Amino acid sequence: MKTSKLSIRLLWYITPLVILPLLFLGGFTLTNVTSSTQKQAELIVSRFVEQQQQKMFNYIDSFHSTTKLLSTSPVLSDFLADDLRDNGNYTRRLGALMDVFASYSEAYPDIISVNLISPDGHSDAYYSSNLNTAPTSYPFFSQVLQSNLRQQQFMVQKQDGTTSLYFIQRIYSADYYLKRPQQLGFIVVHVEPSILNTSILEAPYNNTLNLLLTNNGKILFSSDYDKRGQYISEYELKQIHELADLGKLSTIELSSIDKVERMIYAIQMSGGYYYVSTIPKALLYQSGKAISLITALIVIISVITLPMLIFIVVRNLLLNPIELLGAASHRVGDGDLSVYLPAHNNDEVGVLFNDFNHMVNQIRHYQDELEEYKHHLEDKVESRTKALETMNSQLEVAIAQAEQANQLKSRFLANMSHEIRTPLTAIMGFTEQLLHSNKTSGDALHLSTILRNSKHLLELINNILDLSKIEAEKLAVEKEPLDIVQLVHDIDSIIRPLTQEKKLSCNINFHLPLPRLINSDGTRLKQILINIASNAVKFTEQGLITLDITYNSDSQLIEFAIQDSGIGMSEREVERVFKPFEQADTTTTRRFGGTGLGLCISKNLAQLLGGDVYVQSTPGKGSCFRVQIACNLVTDNELLPLMLTEQSQLTPEKDLQLSFAQNNFDANILVAEDNPDNQLLLKLLLQTWGLEPDIANNGAEAVEMALVNDYQLIIMDMQMPVMGGLEATQMLRHAAYDGPIIALTANVMKHDVNTYLHAGCDEALAKPIDKDALESVLVTYLNIEKDTQNKWENLLNSEKFQQINNDYRSKLPDYLIQVTQLHNANEWEQLRALAHSLKGSAGCFGFSNIHHAAAALEDNLRGRDQSRRDYLALSLIESIKYTLQQQPLTEV
Repeated sequence: MKTSKLSIRLLWYITPLVILPLLFLGGFTLTNVTSSTQKQAELIVSRFVEQQQQKMFNYIDSFHSTTKLLSTSPVLSDFLADDLRDNGNYTRRLGALMDVFASYSEAYPDIISVNLISPDGHSDAYYSSNLNTAPTSYPFFSQVLQSNLRQQQFMVQKQDGTTSLYFIQRIYSADYYLKRPQQLGFIVVHVEPSILNTSILEAPYNNTLNLLLTNNGKILFSSDYDKRGQYISEYELKQIHELADLGKLSTIELSSIDKVERMIYAIQMSGGYYYVSTIPKALLYQSGKAISLITALIVIISVITLPMLIFIVVRNLLLNPIELLGAASHRVGDGDLSVYLPAHNNDEVGVLFNDFNHMVNQIRHYQDELEEYKHHLEDKVESRTKALETMNSQLEVAIAQAEQANQLKSRFLANMSHEIRTPLTAIMGFTEQLLHSNKTSGDALHLSTILRNSKHLLELINNILDLSKIEAEKLAVEKEPLDIVQLVHDIDSIIRPLTQEKKLSCNINFHLPLPRLINSDGTRLKQILINIASNAVKFTEQGLITLDITYNSDSQLIEFAIQDSGIGMSEREVERVFKPFEQADTTTTRRFGGTGLGLCISKNLAQLLGGDVYVQSTPGKGSCFRVQIACNLVTDNELLPLMLTEQSQLTPEKDLQLSFAQNNFDANILVAEDNPDNQLLLKLLLQTWGLEPDIANNGAEAVEMALVNDYQLIIMDMQMPVMGGLEATQMLRHAAYDGPIIALTANVMKHDVNTYLHAGCDEALAKPIDKDALESVLVTYLNIEKDTQNKWENLLNSEKFQQINNDYRSKLPDYLIQVTQLHNANEWEQLRALAHSLKGSAGCFGFSNIHHAAAALEDNLRGRDQSRRDYLALSLIESIKYTLQQQPLTEV
């Protein structure tokens, strides 16, 4: 491609703008590398020397403190007493002092020896870790005598080049009445300076030479072992003194050591010693030279390559697209509308390309439209004609649908005529029979038939009237407080007998939380739910009916989902199911009956209540109708709606208008219970409802009695001797006993209840016996009306119950003896069985402390935790003792 003039100009401007800053940056870098390297080295070396100085100072100071502590030892003071040799305790005191010296040597491994020297220079007590004898003199002792300092230190270099540390502490008498304390001697501690040797060998750089010099220039310590004991010249020592005063890195040639030019950093330590760290100057600046060369190379490469790279990038991003756009514009100007610029990045150039392509497309589109209007005007006329024909056909379809609606209404009238005539025929026929017949044996049956057909006829008429009111928009709905639990309970009391008649399962699931009260029309809502639920039962031959209640807090809608496993519907049938006068198909009408108004009315009523009805169905698998109703809850923050959050809140409040039947109910009931006290209590409870039960003492007796007699209901304890309730229930079910069996147990964990239900029980009641739960079971399976007129309180206050309660209390001493004996004998399995019995019986008679203690002990004995068995057994014993100490209660 030919280079454009714009490219040349761009390269001409870019080159100086890039080269000049690079040259300036390279020169600045080369100038500052050396100074930066020196500053960095000075910082590193100064920190290193200061760290080593501090380390040595701490090391020396620690041994000064140790020497001072040793000089104040009570054992040493006792040894230096005036009457030492006179009273004959010298040997004992010397031994004690040597033990003190040995303990210090063990605590500080660097201590070689400890020497107690008298004021005239003689050794009174000497201890050495290497068992050497006491030295006759020290080279520095004359200086010690001339000095008035209490603490002194000396470094003494041996002939082999190693240096030892000596710490001297003066010892004075403790006589405070003297004007001048009396000097008793000196403590001399000989130390091997391991830390000093380590510090000298450490180095911040390779080939670093570290020295520790005396005030006269002698090398005591050196990282080069061969230089120990040498002296540096006075001139060099003077330079080191000056560097120590300045505290900075400087260049000096130590001719006494070698002829190498070194960077030296020196610092003065206590006692007149100097710590010197030296680095060869050539080594220090070697890295700086490498950096300088690399920097120069980078600058040269950058000067050559950066302008070229910038030119290439700018050309690809800007110049090439401009040239491409110019060429495309030239082609469009020549009339070539097939031009299309390729897709570009999502930047300004890409937007420009897209706009250009859009412009070309619009020009091409306008030209095509012009050609179309020019050459295909007749085609447009023809298309308009076809559109008119389509509208005519749609009108014909609408007319056909109207005629079909008329036919549906005619079919509905014929169906309604049949539906109304059927119950009317029965009513008229049986009424005529009652008028002309003198026999009274079948009157009740005839009247029952008349009543049933009258109710059916009333339902048909009500449906027609409801639909008429809905279509006329004259059906009014109320907004009154409605108890959700009571509503569902009422629906269940109507639907469950229908399911039991067809042997279908019926489940009701509350999905908490739910509002306790909503504001709606209870009559209309109940009408909707009963209509849909009864349809679910009607169209289901086998399986189950499920009612799920859910609350949506966001939309404030409560949903009742009614699921069945019936015949189901196809998609076409689902579309027709809510239309008036229709059912799924004609076979449904012939097979199940009905007018086809129920679901239509239910959907319209739900919409009037602020919701709707939806359906999902699968042929052969069943249908699910979801009824959504507005809750109309109070939104005031000061009066929040009450919510149902626990399963215990799902029991409906009792209807005070219901009363207990005065006549005894004719039902045979068997109670299988091994505990005599529980037998009496259950018998007393059942007698309250007019029921006289038979008693079986174990599961074997229960099976035998149930197979011989006809019992409408069996209450079965799960744990009994000879045969348990679980095994007895299984045997009865295998023997074709189909009556309800109610499990009675103190083990009401979910997995235990599932086991009982799987074995064939219909319900599971917990011990202690809950009167409301027992009443609910009897109401469900024996159709006994509830009694709320203080029957339970009257029973608890009755003389017979008090007698049973006192009889149970009289047995507590025997239970106490049994628990104590089993605990002392470690008979844990028998103790567990006894605890289980006490848990059930004590709770039934109101002894809650014994009930809870026995339950805790039973749970522990079922597991493997043996650490709390004794504690729980003693807790049960103390609970029984406490109950026996209380006076018998007159009321429970």
